[in-house]
Amino acid sequence: MRLPMLKNAEDLAALVEDAGFLPFFKGEIAGFSVEECTPPELWFSDLEGPWEWKGPVIGMTRCAYGKFYRGRAVYIARRYFPDFANFRRDGYDFDARMDEGLVRRSDVPVMQALWKTPVLVSKELKARVAFGRGEAKAIDGVLTRLQMMAYVNIAGFVYPLSKTGEPYGWGLAQYTTPEAFFGEEFTRAVYKVAPARSLERLLSVLGKILPAEPEERILRFLRGIG
Repeated sequence: MRLPMLKNAEDLAALVEDAGFLPFFKGEIAGFSVEECTPPELWFSDLEGPWEWKGPVIGMTRCAYGKFYRGRAVYIARRYFPDFANFRRDGYDFDARMDEGLVRRSDVPVMQALWKTPVLVSKELKARVAFGRGEAKAIDGVLTRLQMMAYVNIAGFVYPLSKTGEPYGWGLAQYTTPEAFFGEEFTRAVYKVAPARSLERLLSVLGKILPAEPEERILRFLRGIG
């Protein structure tokens, strides 16, 4: 699949819907990222570009967005996310993983905070999680790990406002869970088949999107390690 050059958030939303999977940054699969289909003048500039489009694209497509590939951001169309989550979670919801002793202790308070308040801005989440003194930065690693395992995604971004009410600076991520973000549609679909069957489906989808790529490279992408 040859990706078009992007001019605005609408272009990016259409591409996410069409491609189904789209990393934000370039990786092992050449030409398969937002970065590689963004004109250089829009990548880092005073003009509105893909950094500012992230929240609007999530809103327009209701896609899953989060650090799903090598700890870096990926857009995944909502129709494919239940299979992706089933594969990454290996068929376990978080409660079952806790019961089996398969989670790190530091993951639990983050998930509990999101169960209590389904959408939390990053700084609010850090304030609520009872990490030890001097360990506030550790939550960033926990959030990345939980996203890689598909238990957490990003619902949107909020920006600080100037005195005149204009947004400025870097957007602050609003964290949530797929269960809260997608609702019953996701919870009904996520564990309907075995994780191996979900992987087969995803390999078939990406094989059509990326016909020139060897299956092993696509598999590394789906595992998040390519």
